[in-house]
Amino acid sequence: MNLTTSASSLRQAMPAAKTSFRIAFVVLGLAFVNLLTGSAFAQEAAASYSEFNAPGAGTASGQGTIPISINTSGETSGYDYDSVGAAHGFQRSASGAITVYDVTGAGTTSGLGTFGGQINTAGTIAGYYKDSSSVDHGYIRTAAGSITTFNITGAGTGAGQGTLCCGINTAGTTSGHYVDSASVSHGFVRTAAGKVTTYNVTGAGTGASQGTRGAGINTAGTVTGLYIDDGGVTHGYVRTAAGAITTFNATGAGTGSGQGTNAVNLNTAGTIVGFYLDSTNLSHPFQRTAAGVITTFTVPGTLECIATGINTAGTITGFCSTTAGILEGFSRTAAGVVTAFEAPGAGTSPGEGTETYGINTSGKITGPYIKTGGVYEGYVRTP
Repeated sequence: MNLTTSASSLRQAMPAAKTSFRIAFVVLGLAFVNLLTGSAFAQEAAASYSEFNAPGAGTASGQGTIPISINTSGETSGYDYDSVGAAHGFQRSASGAITVYDVTGAGTTSGLGTFGGQINTAGTIAGYYKDSSSVDHGYIRTAAGSITTFNITGAGTGAGQGTLCCGINTAGTTSGHYVDSASVSHGFVRTAAGKVTTYNVTGAGTGASQGTRGAGINTAGTVTGLYIDDGGVTHGYVRTAAGAITTFNATGAGTGSGQGTNAVNLNTAGTIVGFYLDSTNLSHPFQRTAAGVITTFTVPGTLECIATGINTAGTITGFCSTTAGILEGFSRTAAGVVTAFEAPGAGTSPGEGTETYGINTSGKITGPYIKTGGVYEGYVRTP
């Protein structure tokens, strides 16, 4: 099973990375080391699960509830697809109360609507919405429910173009990318006050579906993401708050179109997680420290995996596909101990199982599981 085909695009809410479940070099001035490790493996301990559905979520295949992020206090953010396939954002409190919301101007038909993304410590959500013409626009929603929409200057106004938002840090600064009228991507950083800085990584292609894409941002304002060169190959990068950019590739990453290195997120220490696609289009997770050391790892019993999140303690989360095509979540401690897990309601047929997208400081993990029939339901896993 190719993760790039079954996971649509690192859950739309992480548009920077192209994934294979659904989901999308030489470090200048730094030592670059690649360590291929087997990682220690532990059976799942007695974790507890809270499973939930957003009000109004659809119950047919491809519909349901999709959590994306969880903050320090245990609030989650994400979106659901209703009975016609339109998306609606949601925020779920630590106690389980769910608020569903829509951004004014969001489309109301299949594939359109409001997509909730990352949530910071203050409960502010960064996301985007697709209008009735399939154009993307960014928004910020405060904990009190106030929504501010924005478009980056230069963003295109055609279908599949516009502003894609975003990672968000404790200060409310966001990172993402916009797609121009030629369908080329460019990175941006936007402060809580609305000041926007745009940028392009040297080496990024200038053709359609190429360019620079911003993803995660940490408390220091350091951004990670990927760029796509003129051959369609992806490469990771890290950008400091001052604008200095370092690019990198994981050893083993393929060099064909659609292959390469996908940086997805980072923690306060500047450790980056993501995945690379090899020459056979299989996905493998990695972490990269702030010093530039890259470690790739495996989850026993799986065919391919991606890493999607990392917390302040250095615990990584992500999910894998087994050889039977069933999805399962995993966590990996800073010491390298890997634990695989499945949400209790997850289906056991190919294309079903457990996905993970967010992890907070206490190690709580959130994401959707796909139950029998292809319906998505949300969960929070407490270790």
